[in-house]
Amino acid sequence: MKIEFKNTVLFISILLILVGCSTTRNNAVSTINPSVAALNDGKFKTGAENTESYLPLLKNKRAGIVTNQTGILTKEKHLVDFLLEQHINLQKIYAPEHGFRGTADAGELIVDGKDTKTNLPIISLYGNNKKPKPEQLEGIDVLVFDLQDVGARFYTYISSLHYVMEACAENNIPLLVLDRPNPNGTIIDGPILEKEYKSFVGMHEIPVLHGMTIGEYAKMINGEKWLKDGIQCNLTVIPCLNYSHDMKYSLPVKPSPNLPNDQSINLYASLCFFEGANVSLGRGTEKQFQIYGSPFLPESEFNFSFTPQPNFGAKDPVYNGTLCFGEDLTEIRKVYRLELKWLLKAYENTPDKTVFFNDFFTKLAGTKKLREQIEVGMTEKEIRKTWQEGLEQFKEVRKKYLLYF
Repeated sequence: MKIEFKNTVLFISILLILVGCSTTRNNAVSTINPSVAALNDGKFKTGAENTESYLPLLKNKRAGIVTNQTGILTKEKHLVDFLLEQHINLQKIYAPEHGFRGTADAGELIVDGKDTKTNLPIISLYGNNKKPKPEQLEGIDVLVFDLQDVGARFYTYISSLHYVMEACAENNIPLLVLDRPNPNGTIIDGPILEKEYKSFVGMHEIPVLHGMTIGEYAKMINGEKWLKDGIQCNLTVIPCLNYSHDMKYSLPVKPSPNLPNDQSINLYASLCFFEGANVSLGRGTEKQFQIYGSPFLPESEFNFSFTPQPNFGAKDPVYNGTLCFGEDLTEIRKVYRLELKWLLKAYENTPDKTVFFNDFFTKLAGTKKLREQIEVGMTEKEIRKTWQEGLEQFKEVRKKYLLYF
């Protein structure tokens, strides 16, 4: 009996070691499988909190990190501070749109600088260049990427991810992506981007809402060979633990200045189309991406009003100081698709429709078709029907890169 017991313990120990050390490889991608013990405790953890999976990969390496205010282990502990406490040789911070501390307006250029707390140099990836230059990567053995995405094609953190992966591939630098949940992780919807409309607010031929975590999305970029000349990055994804796409996840900090809460994050993809129209989506108020309105919409049809004023995240908001009429969506139920009804309602009620759209709308939509469909009077149901074939094709591709279900 004692011999059998010892053999059983030995077998289990070997099994745990194999499971804990194994990786899943696909198209130059490694995904670190968490230990059985970490999974069995049932506690959710982000990739950043899954420390046992990535700290050994950083030991004795000169590391750089792409992150901002969302790169945290807890509200009180930023990943940069944690890595320094663990004696990781952190060399540089690379900052995306909104900057390292996440305080800059949307679209505001970010300049290089120095973090006053750690004295580390900050390299801007939203200034003169969006892709790290070879000289900006000098002295880096491994790069860490930790940004909180919201699951929308035009949210630029996945565009920064593309360029970081491309730079890493060109300079033979391994990339570790610390995964985080997608707060809109069950929603796959919207028109597919057409490649001729590629821009920094839409890099790839995917729908507006892609339903993937940023780690899964990195795997897709690599696997579909979307980087320049089809090159692939030496990518390792550090997964979340005990996570599924349908798990409710409330972001602990704002991912950007104008997404203040869960409601704004849920409505972001639907209301962001107003950036390409003559309608305010609440910048310059405390209800960003939860209200919309315009001085051109009739008060008789819209009984809600607001006046944008400069505030944190909007130094000069659309219709600054001008009374706007529209709708307040702060109390509506969570949406589970890309909603067009507010865009269609605003268009229908704008007297001079020739001034409703601006050129940015097509970049956001990723196609000319959506604007044309609205202008000829197609219903939401008719428009949505034209997306279906593309969405079904995308879903098949997406399946190959999922880490969670």
